[in-house]
Amino acid sequence: MGNALEGGLLLAMFNLAHIAEEYFTSKSMFDVRELKENHPEFALLLETSGEESVQFSNLSYTKVPVHDLDVGSHILVRAGEAVPVDGEVYQGSSTVTIEHLTGETKPLERTVGDAIPGGARNLEGMMIVKVTKSWEDSTLNRIVQLTEEGQLNKPKLQRWLDEFGEYYSRVVVALSLVVALLGPLLFKWPFFGNSVCRGSIYRGLGLMVAASPCALAVAPLAYATAISSLASKGILLKGGHVLDALSSCQSIAFDKTGTLTTGKLMCKAIEPIHGHLGVKSGRSNPSCCTPNCESEALAVAAAMEKGTTHPIGRAVLDHSVGKELPVVAVESFECLPGRGVVATLSGVKVRENENELSEASIGSVDYISSLYRSNGESEQIRAAAKSSAYGPEFVQAALSVDKKVTLFHFEDEPRSGVCEVISTLREKAKLRIMMLTGDHESSAQRVAKAVCIEEVHFSLKPEDKLNKVKAVSREGGGGLIMVGDGINDAPALAAATVGMVLAQRASATAVAVADVLLLQDNICGVPFCIAKARQTTSLVKQSVALALTCIVFAALPSVLGFLPLWLTVLLHEGGTLLVCLNSIRALNTPTWSLVDDIRKLVDSLRNYFPSKFNSSPSSYTANTAPL
Repeated sequence: MGNALEGGLLLAMFNLAHIAEEYFTSKSMFDVRELKENHPEFALLLETSGEESVQFSNLSYTKVPVHDLDVGSHILVRAGEAVPVDGEVYQGSSTVTIEHLTGETKPLERTVGDAIPGGARNLEGMMIVKVTKSWEDSTLNRIVQLTEEGQLNKPKLQRWLDEFGEYYSRVVVALSLVVALLGPLLFKWPFFGNSVCRGSIYRGLGLMVAASPCALAVAPLAYATAISSLASKGILLKGGHVLDALSSCQSIAFDKTGTLTTGKLMCKAIEPIHGHLGVKSGRSNPSCCTPNCESEALAVAAAMEKGTTHPIGRAVLDHSVGKELPVVAVESFECLPGRGVVATLSGVKVRENENELSEASIGSVDYISSLYRSNGESEQIRAAAKSSAYGPEFVQAALSVDKKVTLFHFEDEPRSGVCEVISTLREKAKLRIMMLTGDHESSAQRVAKAVCIEEVHFSLKPEDKLNKVKAVSREGGGGLIMVGDGINDAPALAAATVGMVLAQRASATAVAVADVLLLQDNICGVPFCIAKARQTTSLVKQSVALALTCIVFAALPSVLGFLPLWLTVLLHEGGTLLVCLNSIRALNTPTWSLVDDIRKLVDSLRNYFPSKFNSSPSSYTANTAPL
C-alpha cells in the first residue's frame, strides 16, 4: 500500500512485543529444569550390609544411576553434594539446606535417624544415608512431576477461553474481510486509501490486529504464575482448577492428630482397668500377667504395632525401647481403619489353656468396649476409662487380651503457630473452622481450646468424617477444605472440595486423592495458599476485563479510520503486555483485602521515597523562626 516505513515498524513492534511476552511468561513459571539439572544423576552406593557402622576413611562404593537405587540400600553423601533420593541418616551428621525445595531458608541439622528429602543439599560433613523411597517416589521427583502437571492442568476459565478463542478468531477474520470487501460498497471507502480517506483494506487489517485475542489468551497466565509461586514455597497444586475451588470455599476442617498437633505422641502411663486380678485394689497380681500387667500389655501392643505409621503405634514402639519385656510373636494380623488392630499372638499366657493362642485387639475405648457382647461389661469398660486415675485429658487407646483391658495414656502437644493460623483463617479469610477427629471428647476439647477452635466433632470413624464433610459442603454451599495428614483421612480428603495433606507424613493413597501437598509438614502454609488462590482469581478477572477493554478501544477507532495501523498495533500489544504484567503480580505476597493492598502500597512508597515521607526533624531547623 506504499507505506514501507509503517510496515517495517509493524514487524519490529510485533517482534518486540512477543519477545517481551515470552520474557514475562518465563518469569512467571517455576523453572523445574533448574531442579532437574542440579539433581545428581548418579549416587555412591556403599558395599555394606548396613548392619554395623563403618569407618568413613575405609569406604567401598560404586557409582550407580539414581534410578537403580533400591529401598533399604545405603549411599554416601559428601559435603557439597545433593541427596539423590529420600532417606534417613544412618551414620554421621551434617547441616543441609532445602530452600530450593520448600522455601525454608534456615539450614537444618540432620543426625542419625533423621529423615532427609531427596534434593536436599549437604552443606558440610559426610553422611551415610539409608534409602527409604525409590527415585519415582522421592520428594524432588514428586515436586517436578506435580508442578509440571499442575501447569498443564488448565482451570475451567482457561479451557473456556481456549475454546472461545478458536471461534472468536474465525469471526474476527471474517469481519475483517467484510470490512475490507464491503467497505467501498457500503461506506464509499477506497480500497487502498488516499490522502483524504483511509482504505478499506487498511481498516480491515486494523480490525484484525486490534480484535485478535492475544490479550485474552494470556489472561489465565496468573494461574501458572500462582502455581509456580506456591511451588517455590513448598506447596504443590494439582492444577489451576484447585485455585478456583480454594477461592470459592467457605468452610475448612482440620484433622487433629498430626495436623493441629505434632503427631509425636508420648506414652505417659499404662493402666489396667478391666479383667485384671487385683485391678480394684490398685496392685498388679503376678498370677494375672507376666511379669506384670503393664509390661505384658506394652509387649503385646509393641508386637502388634511393629511397622506401623500411626502416631499411637509409633508412640507405643518408642516407649518399649530399652525395656525388658516378654517375647510376644504375632501369628496373624488385621488392620481395621478407624477402629484398631486385631491379632493372634503366641507367648502370652492364657488363663484357661497355656498352649492356646491369644486373641488381642488394640484401638479406641469405644471400639474395644464394643467387642464385649454384655452391655454391662461394655459400660464398665467405658466407665473405667472415664474415671481413670490419670484424668480424661490424655489421648487414650485400649488393649484387650484374654478378656483383660489395659488403658494407654498418650500426650500430644499442639503445633507451634497453630493459633495464629486459625486466627487468620477466621478473621481474614472469614472461614467457618471446625475440627474432625476420632479421639474422645475430653482430648479433642483440650486441643481445640489450645488452638482456638470452637466447633469440634469427636469420636468420628473414617466414614463419619466422610459423611460430615459431605454434609458441611451441602449446608455451606461454597465448598469445604479438608486438611489432614493422610492417615485415615483419604475418604474425607477425596470428598472435600479441596483436600490438603502434609506430604511428609501422607500415605500414597492420600497423595493420590489430595489436591494440595504441603511439603513443609505443617499447616502454616494453609492461609498463604488460600490467600494466593483468592488473589489469583481476582487477577484473572482483572486481566480478562483489561483485555476486552483494550480490544474495544482499539478496534472501533481503527475501523472508523481514526487510528493508524501502527498505533493500533501499539494499543493491542500494549494491552497484551499489561495483561502479562498484571498476571505476574501473582508472584507477590498475597493480601486479604483492598485495604491491605493499599496499606502495602503505601508502605512500599514510603520505603522507596524515604526523604519525602520520613524526613528528619533536623532538616526543618534552619528554616524555623522562633515564636
